Amino acid sequence: MLKKAISLFTAVLMLMSVSACSSGGGTSASAANDEAAPTAQEVAKSMGIGLNLGNTMEAYSSANCEQITYEWIPVVGNNTPKDYETCWGALETTQEIIDGIKAEGFDTVRIPVFWGNMMENNGKYTINSDYIARVKEIVDYCQNAGLYTVINIHHFDEFIIRRNSTEDCKKIFTSLWKQIAKYFKDYPYTVVFEGYNEYLGGDQFDENGNLAGLSKADAYEMTNTLNQAFVDAVRSAGGNNKDRVLIVSGYWTNIDNTTSPEFVMPADKVSDRLMVSVHYVDNAMYWTNKIGGDEWVNYTDSQIDLLNKAFTEKNIPVFMGETTAGYPASNFEANAKYTDSTECVEMVLNKLLDNGFVPVIWDVSDGFYSRTLRRIKFDSDREMIRKIYNRLHDTE
Repeated sequence: MLKKAISLFTAVLMLMSVSACSSGGGTSASAANDEAAPTAQEVAKSMGIGLNLGNTMEAYSSANCEQITYEWIPVVGNNTPKDYETCWGALETTQEIIDGIKAEGFDTVRIPVFWGNMMENNGKYTINSDYIARVKEIVDYCQNAGLYTVINIHHFDEFIIRRNSTEDCKKIFTSLWKQIAKYFKDYPYTVVFEGYNEYLGGDQFDENGNLAGLSKADAYEMTNTLNQAFVDAVRSAGGNNKDRVLIVSGYWTNIDNTTSPEFVMPADKVSDRLMVSVHYVDNAMYWTNKIGGDEWVNYTDSQIDLLNKAFTEKNIPVFMGETTAGYPASNFEANAKYTDSTECVEMVLNKLLDNGFVPVIWDVSDGFYSRTLRRIKFDSDREMIRKIYNRLHDTE
């Protein structure tokens, strides 16, 4: 009954997103504003399994991106949204591609966005109107399909943090999030904002043009300051932003760093409207080629335990914004107990879901989900996602 009630709650929320938006703001606000805003816990329960629309709206020209001479965002092609959307190999996103994601058993789409594309280099950090309009079109595709929709600042956070003091970063990100939140202020609560991607607390260029790491104290200060700036900027932007669920980004989205006492959740004007984002629950096992063994299982469980103690027990849902889509044979332990990629992905997804987390598979244009075929690429993965979807929605 609980799952059916949650599904009904989700359906009600999705009905709010039917009417189309004008260019500067979303759906008609009346229906959404008449409903009580869902809590972070309620939203997390309804988000199911998510899929990233990766290498798409966060794509940019990466030439010389590690050098101090990379002073501003290089122009791609004719400097249109499509040039950037497709420059890393993605198809131009369509309603049919998004509908296919929903049909395959996903309830959430995360749309990473590089907001610096097409932006003028005048120190104002004004988001290009054509670029945000294209993001809006994709958000609308997701809302039309009945999908929770997460948008963030992706890679552009890295560009800004590397080149600015924490205080200047705070001003820049406050401006960016006020613009984004105001633009989508009347969208329903099925649109969720995630502050940043993976670079909070990251390296910065020194006076010699070399990337240098911050002290732990300075890294946590940056992380906590910029998360607070994100929450404050959105809450000040009007409309449904006053109580919309927001996702706060972890320090490097690393579980050990983010569950440390030095990481502080931002203060908020409303209660129970914040989640926390981390990535890849078994990342250390992946890169040391230990997938499938007992150590992998125990490590995954221990990382989940850290997150539960730091956040879940405090009623802060965990958003696993990037989760592994598959495990190459080279990343398995020599004498692994579990040797099938699909089986291992299923184990991880179920562990995350059983603990109330929101797992979002990292994916690119023709990876886990084929945007050309508009279906999950491999039958074993397809059956696995459908089985989990049926369990979550009581349709088995």
